[in-house]
Amino acid sequence: MPARCEPPLPLSRPRLTLPAIVALLLLAAPAAPAQSAPPGSSESTLSSGYKFSETGGEELYANVCQGCHMPDGKGATGAGTYPSLAGDKALEAAGYPVYVVVRGQNGMPPVGLMMSDDQVAAVVNYVRTHFGNDYRDAVTTEYVKAARR
Repeated sequence: MPARCEPPLPLSRPRLTLPAIVALLLLAAPAAPAQSAPPGSSESTLSSGYKFSETGGEELYANVCQGCHMPDGKGATGAGTYPSLAGDKALEAAGYPVYVVVRGQNGMPPVGLMMSDDQVAAVVNYVRTHFGNDYRDAVTTEYVKAARR
């Protein structure tokens, strides 16, 4: 006897109820609020809200930039390509890194929107004087203000 073919069972889409949606949103919410370490502490500071709380260039780089550009500034390749900042000739013109931090470029988001002018200047000056870079003409907050326009 030939085998009998059964029609496939119809697929149904699950319906999300309001309690299910709320539960999913709660799962996506941060597990704990951001905390700040006391001044002088060796613990890292986490930013809260939509602004970074770090003030120094090294702190900002460590907490904002090094996730992509790596602790040594040499960038990375994997799920994407993150450019090296080490020995980067493009950093010679101070306006270039200020523009990229404030406005973003290619895959880099405009992280400068979450920084004050002082913070942008601090992180740009840090990158321009570390990782084999020796550009000593410091970026000022006035320069950053002008780049935001």
